[in-house]
Amino acid sequence: MQTVLVAGGAGFIGSHLCDRLLKEDFKVVCVDNLLTGLEDNITHLKTNENFQFLNYDITTPLISSLKFDAVFHLASPASPNHHSPISYHALPMETMMANTLGTMELLKLAEKNNAKFLYASTSEVYGDPLVHPQGEEYRGNVSTIGPRSIYDEAKRFGETMVAHYWRKGVDARIARIFNTYGPRMRRDDKRMIIDFINSSLYGKPITIFGDGEQTRSLCYITDTVEGLMRLMFYPNTKTEVVNIGSNEEHTVMQYATMVKELVGSESEIIHSEGLPKDDPKQRRPDISKAKITINWEPNVNLEDGLKKTIEYFR
Repeated sequence: MQTVLVAGGAGFIGSHLCDRLLKEDFKVVCVDNLLTGLEDNITHLKTNENFQFLNYDITTPLISSLKFDAVFHLASPASPNHHSPISYHALPMETMMANTLGTMELLKLAEKNNAKFLYASTSEVYGDPLVHPQGEEYRGNVSTIGPRSIYDEAKRFGETMVAHYWRKGVDARIARIFNTYGPRMRRDDKRMIIDFINSSLYGKPITIFGDGEQTRSLCYITDTVEGLMRLMFYPNTKTEVVNIGSNEEHTVMQYATMVKELVGSESEIIHSEGLPKDDPKQRRPDISKAKITINWEPNVNLEDGLKKTIEYFR
């Protein structure tokens, strides 16, 4: 039985990944300092003899006696919403350190254990893209000093560090994760889908930035986890950079309308003037590489995924 470390394992994606790994008969060591993760997300796992939780900060060297066959690095704040207490704007140093110093510590651990390594990067490395859809070869339209650089540039440097270690022989790969949604997202995360659902459930106005014509692609959590599992364990994925996300694209206004209708809400849709600085106008992955390399593409219907998410928040 192989042992897998999941850094950020009490978070939204991390906790679902822990579920999946245990189902596939791995031993799981979940490491999380609970800065943005929730212990409630993993409470149901604590009676499993193959699960261990460590409340630990990954920017500090991990206990040297721990042995692993694979390391998933998903530890980082991720919400871009300025009004969220768990956004990377609210936690700038923690975000930058988790993706730089934390990445180095986990790579050193993987190197020591001769373990596979997966870095959870982000579509944000593409910035406000001038190429659409975004393929892995696109280098992005980004700012090193803009408000999103706290997250974007930390993730970009994290990728650089992974590339350095794979040139040293570490069996590493990079997942560029696009917008993911589903149960266990935090209500105070305040990202688009969460805000639309909460506003609809409570009959509050649904606020859209700008004209709502900016586009996004949403991938349901089980599909994202499947992509991460395949990228880590599928044969010959070493040194790969692969987009993980849905290629079904809709406008923000369409998402707001769909959520409102699925909830059965009377909420009014209102517009806030202008877009936040550096907010991408369009975001959709080219997933042709994922289809070829790891035989993966999303299969959860958007409406079905939204219904499950709405019921969780309800």
